[in-house]
Amino acid sequence: MHDRELYRQILGIQAPWEVSEVEVDLPGTGVTVHIRHSGSDLGCPQCGAASRGYDTRTRKWRHLDTCQYKTWLVAEVPRVECQEHGVHQVPVPWAEGNSRLTALFEALVIDWLKVATISEVAHRLDLGWSVVAGVQERAVSRGLARREPCFPEDIGIDETSFQRRHEYVTVVSAEDRVLHVADGRGRNALDGWYAAQPPEMLARLNTVAMDMWSPYIRSTVAHVPDAWTKIAFDKFHIAKHLGDAVDLVRRAEHKALQAATGDSVLTSTKYLWLQHPDRMTDRAWEHFAGLKSANLKTARAWAIKTHAMCLWDYKSRGWARRGWQSWYSWAIRSQLEPIKKVARMIKNHLDGIVTAVVTGATNARAEGFNTLIQKLKRDARGFRNRDRFRAAIYFHLGGLDMYPDAVTK
Repeated sequence: MHDRELYRQILGIQAPWEVSEVEVDLPGTGVTVHIRHSGSDLGCPQCGAASRGYDTRTRKWRHLDTCQYKTWLVAEVPRVECQEHGVHQVPVPWAEGNSRLTALFEALVIDWLKVATISEVAHRLDLGWSVVAGVQERAVSRGLARREPCFPEDIGIDETSFQRRHEYVTVVSAEDRVLHVADGRGRNALDGWYAAQPPEMLARLNTVAMDMWSPYIRSTVAHVPDAWTKIAFDKFHIAKHLGDAVDLVRRAEHKALQAATGDSVLTSTKYLWLQHPDRMTDRAWEHFAGLKSANLKTARAWAIKTHAMCLWDYKSRGWARRGWQSWYSWAIRSQLEPIKKVARMIKNHLDGIVTAVVTGATNARAEGFNTLIQKLKRDARGFRNRDRFRAAIYFHLGGLDMYPDAVTK
């Protein structure tokens, strides 16, 4: 088969385009395929109206390798002059927009980016870093533009760090994908996303899982109907606050015992009080059983924390509320200031806790996305700016259809 016909079929070139020449320079530049336009059937890319030719521009694209040799497409691309829209370049069927890569090569880069960093892909495919980053940005733009207006009934909201110095982004997620990434973790970061959603979709929300971060609460209350029955405060965060309170009690009591009598009973016991008893070894349990039955403030704090973790099995909102109110009375009378502080916080957020109890809503999936996002950041050794960070999150976790239109996946 003639080389021009071979590449015509391989590339899927059809009239008014044709392969005019194939240059083979081995082992130099590789294979260069020249393509030309017949000059007929010229139309405005904006409106499709028949237009006269204006001039041509030489353009070059990297294509998939021919065996082990780089392959390039070179074409004299016509520009047309439309009476309504002015001068525009005719689109080519093998590449998109101003990309210097063919659609098939972009698809290859996208596949590589799913398993490697931008720097690694650039090195592997002998491309510039900015070229690979551009492929990722275009892929994300395509994916977001194609995303169907399908709104989930349960969402999670969490913040994740972008850089040090308390710089964050807000991430809104559903069960299977990240929906939105916004700068900062203030109310504005969430207001913009809520405002862009159809009101009927917000009304259909069942739960909005989050931690007890005031700006997120205020934004959700302002935009979601009956928000106080839908906001759910995650069990993980309640457990963390209570665990921290138990540790504060332990540290203060250990310091007091050491100063008063030199008693070191609480030395090296931090993780015993924080560990779940079911995960303890037999030796650790024997040690801990003696500690928790001793007359220690830390043991009392641990008992209060443990009881709170038993209040997540209620099915009725009324019984759940009464259970937590009874727990609050015990905690507030404990004379343990760290425990009392957490108890007051729980009382102020009781509606959201009760909602989490009776619906089983959890922010675990959002926390999982947070972990994956931090891994992306570590693998990339950080991001230069927030735009790159957002693009990486959407690319890997957005569940997007990102391939060029000319590629079927």
